Amino acid sequence: MSEKIKIGFYALTSCYGCQLQFAMMDEILQLLDKADIECWFMVERNSDEDKEVDIAFIEGSVSTQEEVELVRKIRENSKIVIAVGSCAIHGGVQSWDKDKGLSELWKTVYGDAHVKFEPKMAEPLEKYIKVDYKLYGCPPEKKDFLYALGALLVGSWPEDIDYPVCVECRIRGNPCILIEKGEPCLGPVTVAGCDARCPAFNVACIGCRGAVGYDVAWFDALALEFKKKGLTKEEILERMKIFNAHNPKLEEMVNKVFEEGE
Repeated sequence: MSEKIKIGFYALTSCYGCQLQFAMMDEILQLLDKADIECWFMVERNSDEDKEVDIAFIEGSVSTQEEVELVRKIRENSKIVIAVGSCAIHGGVQSWDKDKGLSELWKTVYGDAHVKFEPKMAEPLEKYIKVDYKLYGCPPEKKDFLYALGALLVGSWPEDIDYPVCVECRIRGNPCILIEKGEPCLGPVTVAGCDARCPAFNVACIGCRGAVGYDVAWFDALALEFKKKGLTKEEILERMKIFNAHNPKLEEMVNKVFEEGE
C-alpha cells in the first residue's frame, strides 16, 4: 500500500468560512484512507502547525506580524501551498480600505483596547510566500476543492480558471445585467467558477472571486462602461476594490479612463 499523502489546513485573518465549507463536506471522510490530516484546528484542537505536509491549504489574509512568520513556516514545511479563498488570494474585504492607513482603521475597529498581537495591513499570501495553486471564491466552491485535491492525489495537476464570469452567464443564457439592465456588474473582470450564481438571480456580480489573472482583467474597459452609465471614478474604484484592493493595475487602469476623458 502506498504511503498516505499528508494534508494541513491553516487559517489566518478571516471569517473561517472557507474552512467551514470544507469541514461540512461529507466527501472529506472518503479521503481518510488516502490522506492523513496533520493539522486542522477547526476539527482537531491538538493540531500541530510545525508538522511537514505534502499539501497546505491556507485561508485568510496576512494581517499580523505573527501571521507573516506562520506562513513562511508553513511554506518551508510544505511541498505544495494552496491559497484558499478571496482573503488568501486577494487580501479580502478587510484590505478594501487600505488607503485610510492602519492607525485609522485600527482605531475604528478596536478603539483604545489593547490587543496582544502586532497588527499590519491585510495582504495576500503571495506578498510573502510562493503560492502553487489558488481556490477562488468567498468561500470557494466545493467542486473546485474536490477537483484540485483529486487531481493532486492521482499525481496530476489541476488547471487554473482563466476566463470571466461572463462566459458562464452566456452558457446559462442569462440576460446581461451590465448591458440589458444597465447595472455595474463586475462579471467581465471576475474569475469564473461560480456558475454565474448571482447574475442568474438578476444580482450584479460584486467580484467576490477576484479578478481574472494572466493580465486579461480589463478594468479600464469596464470602467469606461461604468463611466458612461454615470458613475464617478470614486464610485467605480470603491466597487472594484472590494475584492481587488491589492491588484497592481486596478487604479492605474481606472485613472487612465478618466484622464483620457479630461
